[in-house]
Amino acid sequence: VTHINLRAKITITTTRTMFVGNAVRFASSRMAFSGAARRTFASVATKTVKNDSARRAAPLVAAAGFAFGASTFLGSRQEVTSNSAKSTEEAVKEVENKFGSYWPRNILILFGPPGAGKGTHGPKIEDLLGVPQLSTGDMLRAAVAAQTEVGKKAQAVMKAGGLVSDEIVVGIIKDRIQEEDCKFGFILDGFPRTIAQAKALDAMLAQEGACVTKVVELEVPDSVLEERITGRWIHKKSGRSYHVKYAPPKSMKKGADGAPIPASMKDDETGEPLIQRPDDTATALKKRLASYHGETVPILDHYRPNGIVRQVNANQKMTGVWAEVLKSLERSA
Repeated sequence: VTHINLRAKITITTTRTMFVGNAVRFASSRMAFSGAARRTFASVATKTVKNDSARRAAPLVAAAGFAFGASTFLGSRQEVTSNSAKSTEEAVKEVENKFGSYWPRNILILFGPPGAGKGTHGPKIEDLLGVPQLSTGDMLRAAVAAQTEVGKKAQAVMKAGGLVSDEIVVGIIKDRIQEEDCKFGFILDGFPRTIAQAKALDAMLAQEGACVTKVVELEVPDSVLEERITGRWIHKKSGRSYHVKYAPPKSMKKGADGAPIPASMKDDETGEPLIQRPDDTATALKKRLASYHGETVPILDHYRPNGIVRQVNANQKMTGVWAEVLKSLERSA
């Protein structure tokens, strides 16, 4: 019996020793310990099997070794992942810098009469191409506020009641497109308005070896535009646009004649009053359209020989208009 019990104890001791040894070796090899950590846990495991009380703790020691190894492994993985992410970010930045320095810029001119949808589709093109939409009015105000050299010239002219010259406007555009967000290109909205401005723009871009790459016109019949424009209401602070027929504010109420009651026209988000632009009337629209057609057609003809002019039917559902816009932006279009 004593012989059997002794063999049983030796078997148990051997088994526990093997368990501890295997567990430590597994944790070391699978979890990528440091050399110091492996020596520490091997030493603890060997000492543990020398007495009965310590032998009872052997599985806990092995588990601790496994946990430590796992944390070390995960820490290493996280460090590798962090380094990998940093490395990827640097690679992307390097490619971006190459494109910004050596590839031609994507320069788009967006045309369209009042109410054609430039304010709707312009920002979508911005997001698609990753280039900013530039308004001459916004650039002029920003240059004056920043008191740039060209901005000061523009301010002096406006204070004197004069019209800002093409030279000043082109100078403002030249300064603006040097900023970081324009390094891949930009979208011009509302410029050029005349052949003289188009030629001045071309000359300025040619100085850096660039040129207009696409001209897109949103086409809508004048009769449709009248309904769009005269029904338009604006929230002045945010620029949010509403329409009595197509996108009425939630607060809108109509009078006996079917027309909206002005006092009921309020912004959905702030509850502030909406306004109608002074030139959003049928009479004013006719003048604006006559001016637009007279100015735009010659500019389209100016760029047409370059094969970059595209017309989009903007008198259809929004999804249809956007599909045509996308098609017009394609290189093969």
